[in-house]
Amino acid sequence: MDAGSLIHMVRRGKGMRAVTKPDKLLLNNPNLFTVLCASPNIGSVRESFFVSQVGLMHQVHYHDKGDFIIDDRLVFEVGGASKGFEQLQGNLDGYIVADEIEIGSGNKIPLWLFGFLY
Repeated sequence: MDAGSLIHMVRRGKGMRAVTKPDKLLLNNPNLFTVLCASPNIGSVRESFFVSQVGLMHQVHYHDKGDFIIDDRLVFEVGGASKGFEQLQGNLDGYIVADEIEIGSGNKIPLWLFGFLY
């Protein structure tokens, strides 16, 4: 299903970790949530959107201290407007990707801006 562009399999890293079961399974197109789920989980929809936009040009892996690590360098935590930096403490390259905000500040970036990466 990954090759057919139905889902994204997000794994923890490279090498042997990449051949084990994926840490996260996300729908490739977040619009599919409205068709396939009676009441979709908003967190999964947000993460699906983020990975579908960033994953085209960058390597996306699961990360312990955030939701995703991009190109083995930048850590992103995806959430709503009230999402805090608790999970990212001590990570200089950590960012919050927040839904339901229009303007970012510091290391907090609006989720909708990642739509321009497509």
